[in-house]
Amino acid sequence: MLRRWIPLLSIAVAILAWDLAIRLAGNTLIPGPWAVVRAIGELAASGQLFRYAIASLFRVTWGFSLAVIVGIPLGLVLGWFGRGGRTVGPILQFLRPISPLAWIPLAILWFGVGDSSAVFLIFIACVLPLALTAMNAARNVHPVHIAAARNFGLGNAAIVRRVLLPASLPQLIEGIRSALGVAWIVVVAAEMIAVNSGLGFLIVDARNAGDRYDLVVAGMLMIGVIGLLLDLGMRRLEAAQLQPA
Repeated sequence: MLRRWIPLLSIAVAILAWDLAIRLAGNTLIPGPWAVVRAIGELAASGQLFRYAIASLFRVTWGFSLAVIVGIPLGLVLGWFGRGGRTVGPILQFLRPISPLAWIPLAILWFGVGDSSAVFLIFIACVLPLALTAMNAARNVHPVHIAAARNFGLGNAAIVRRVLLPASLPQLIEGIRSALGVAWIVVVAAEMIAVNSGLGFLIVDARNAGDRYDLVVAGMLMIGVIGLLLDLGMRRLEAAQLQPA
């Protein structure tokens, strides 16, 4: 019970400190918590909050799903076949430190301003770390397990499906969770530049449309709430995987 109440208490203290700081500073430009609550109500009443949240989740779903479909099998294959990992691995390591935002000019050039650019940026941001995580997970599988599978007459495809993938799953889930957080960060940044909808666009549009900083902070809070919910969902999946059958 205490563990449940401590997070709520910390949030309440943070809100009170926020309100007190605004009142003591006398700053009318930065909105207080109640102004932000009214802004969230305004967005909800107009339907913008729902539309923009769905738009952001739509882009994250497509970009992240494509990254999982491509990155994890690619990484497992590279980890399984040593020559492939030694050949392609350095290229992935070279590309990984490049910020996904650095790809924005190329994304706009290739796909124009729209959903495709944002999906591409999310894909680029997630596929490289996922592939490297899967490659390392495959390399960490104990050789004894592989040898035992071969002694039972399993071929390469069966070993990947019945030995390699289950043994790598805990590490893969952890990598997927981290990549999902990156995807949510990147979609907000992409929406500020490459599209005209979504929660990132809401923040930029509210700032430009008469300095509605209450809407700006409202958009920030909604980004945080949805990101927290996504992470909680991945935590539950990770916990379910770690529980004994």
